[in-house]
Amino acid sequence: MSIITEKPEEVYIENVGSCDDQGCTSSVSMVFPNRWSRFRYAIREPAAEFLGTMIFVIFGTGVNCQMFLSINPNVEAVPRGDFLSLNFGWAAGVALGVWIAGGISGGHLNPAITFTLAVFRGFPWKKVPYYIFAQLLGAFCGAGVVYANNFHAIDIVEGGPGIRTISGSGDLLATYAASFLTPVSCFFSEFLGSAILIIAVLCITDKRNGPPPQGLVPLALFIVILGIGTSLGMNTSYSLNPARDLGPRIFTAAVGYGTAVFTYRNQYWLWCIVLGPVTGMLCGAFVYDTLIFEGGESIINKPNTQAIDRYLRNSGQREQLPMRIEDARMNIDNT
Repeated sequence: MSIITEKPEEVYIENVGSCDDQGCTSSVSMVFPNRWSRFRYAIREPAAEFLGTMIFVIFGTGVNCQMFLSINPNVEAVPRGDFLSLNFGWAAGVALGVWIAGGISGGHLNPAITFTLAVFRGFPWKKVPYYIFAQLLGAFCGAGVVYANNFHAIDIVEGGPGIRTISGSGDLLATYAASFLTPVSCFFSEFLGSAILIIAVLCITDKRNGPPPQGLVPLALFIVILGIGTSLGMNTSYSLNPARDLGPRIFTAAVGYGTAVFTYRNQYWLWCIVLGPVTGMLCGAFVYDTLIFEGGESIINKPNTQAIDRYLRNSGQREQLPMRIEDARMNIDNT
């Protein structure tokens, strides 16, 4: 007769609190049943950005490959898709990616959005580097999954194994501008689409501007991406996202497409795909906050010295200062 004894599961209890640009949150006790759960809690925000971005890129580049590779009669007898289905695929990818990551990390999936929220919404700057790294890594892995799934079809379209060209299949993973566009037109196309995207994002998340019900933000973003793609997507394939392009671009360079993916049109990836979305979203956020947004977290709505003095004269009591005005007064006193 044998006796089976079970070792009780270890339980870790930690006090978890955080401090960022918006202040400190109160410490709460977190119960971790094992070491992995504790590690998972520590990495869950970048992990959510990684997974959400990867799914987004799998859907988007996947529909690119399915649509364009199937045009070749040696791949499929009938083309599997059109421009509308392509835009539906990208919109579905964004929606699902945001659904996956939204409740954990906010579902940025885009370095330009992360940077813009740090500038205009007080998103902690210390989180920006690892959010961006997670987004780039997710896009890289997403492109790898799609490439592996379509490897044989790419061989057929390119003319054989080992043949890899930008015009043949490289532009199915990363984005490249239409040949008739000037550099200024390329930049403006990305700038315009990115400005519209961030205005929509800020509107959807603005509690004072009729936001969608909880849980329906991804659906609203589906409509936004579908609209941008069907109306502004022709010129540069509407990247609007440095990670969505740069991750797959690095992957294509690694699997045989060569350095041409970076030297294309004098480092197109940098001046158009990175700077276009970043500057476009900064300008779009500035326009939205200047004309519509009333929340105190925006730099546009920070109270100035005159507003603070006027409030002090009217109230007569420093203790009655609202928190944000008190914070602003202290910042002014310290400068």
